[in-house]
Amino acid sequence: MNPNKKRLRRTMMFLNAQKPGLIKDPYIYKPDSIMLDLEDAVAENQKDAARFSLYHALKTINYRGCERVVRINGLDTPYWREDIRCAVAGGCDSIRIPKTESAKDVKVVEEEIIKAEKDFGREEGSVLIMSAIESARGVMHALEVCEASDRMFGIALSGGDYTKDLQTHITGTGIELMGARQNMVIAARAAGVQCFDTVYTDLDDMDGFRQDVENIHLMGFDGKSIINPRQIPIVHEIFTPTQKDIIFAEKVVKEIDTKKAQGIGVFTVDGKMIDIAFYDGAKRTIELAKASGVYKGDL
Repeated sequence: MNPNKKRLRRTMMFLNAQKPGLIKDPYIYKPDSIMLDLEDAVAENQKDAARFSLYHALKTINYRGCERVVRINGLDTPYWREDIRCAVAGGCDSIRIPKTESAKDVKVVEEEIIKAEKDFGREEGSVLIMSAIESARGVMHALEVCEASDRMFGIALSGGDYTKDLQTHITGTGIELMGARQNMVIAARAAGVQCFDTVYTDLDDMDGFRQDVENIHLMGFDGKSIINPRQIPIVHEIFTPTQKDIIFAEKVVKEIDTKKAQGIGVFTVDGKMIDIAFYDGAKRTIELAKASGVYKGDL
């Protein structure tokens, strides 16, 4: 398995692949991933220019460990195959499939990635896949999308297109997204992949943005798509375990390891009743803290 499949992805920042000023140094803001966009951000008559810019950026810029995901054009357009070839030749880490509605969509893209890896001397399996869910049908088929390929690392909600398909609109309350969000998280967890929330477009409402991020964190998402560097610190703060969380997780892991050896199944930590069911969650907290660079313990 590609070791990057489970990497830390709290923030994924959208950037127009055609604009050198945007894509030359986004790593200075420290997003976990960048989304180099060849689709909606690029005008119809500028697709070739955007690919040219993308290829040379991937070839020449050191993104300092920031994951480089390329959003290709839709499978109903004449552009997506060349998008894949350009991105793979340049050295991208992942391909994002827009408007995914079935396992077939994923498999078609995977076949093209395999061809491109061979043609451009990339290691087999080195290019991962993620899928954007943008319709009611896509939400209903989320599990089959998640399980369509071993390269699949996650799915992401595209709220604007989804709400149009649902015949509603973005309200800022999250009510119109609730069903899709929960269904997608459940599907992702069942398949063992990650799940990412849609963008929040009102840059003047940072309090609303914080509330939105807190809500999706509680729902079980792994991270959020973003459109501006100002949004990064809030997402990272909410999705990074606090020292209080870490200390409690350490106690749980150590106590369960000790008590299990003694044949004890139920006990208390800081006044809370704990059993073996808490173990995996505590281990996940510690692993997330390590990946986020805030763990100072010895587990």
